Amino acid sequence: MMSIWEVTAVILALAYLVLAIKQSLWCWVAAFFSTLIYSVLFFDVSLLMDSALNIYYLIMAIYGWFSWKYGTSLEKNKELQISSYKFFTHIKIIVILSIISLVFGYIMANYTSADFAYLDSVTTVFAVFTTYMLAKKVLENWIYWIIIDAASIYIYIYKGFYLTALLFAFYTILAFVAYKKWKVEYETYNSKIS
Repeated sequence: MMSIWEVTAVILALAYLVLAIKQSLWCWVAAFFSTLIYSVLFFDVSLLMDSALNIYYLIMAIYGWFSWKYGTSLEKNKELQISSYKFFTHIKIIVILSIISLVFGYIMANYTSADFAYLDSVTTVFAVFTTYMLAKKVLENWIYWIIIDAASIYIYIYKGFYLTALLFAFYTILAFVAYKKWKVEYETYNSKIS
């Protein structure tokens, strides 16, 4: 059964994503409070990696706000622009994060009471780096989120977080929308400076 806390976290999480698509600084405030609630909820149902991930999200919400507001330098006070990683950079990221996920999955499966140790580890490890990509406004972060969010739906349905599973279904769809919107803006910006 859904709790008022899960409903509140979902509403804030939706606000975060909609505001992130619009590149509003307020997305990071919504993210902070949503993840604070989810940290406790996930810990209570032994999704330990998801709980740890949400604690990381708290920190990244603060970092993301400063990164988006001040860009690469606090002195410049220039808003951060959308950037893109090269294909081979993504290959390296995927290989390294996959290895890290296997290590964490093994530890969680053998030394904790965590459920879905490997799947939870994969979604968590990739989400950690993808959140950094979002804070740096890397275009491809949305492609990573599509995969992470789709995989997370199964975990949340199994654990009885039905509203959260629905949220992640919306996240998956909105990540497609966000990618298209950011790509147009990225291409428009780069055509102006070329």
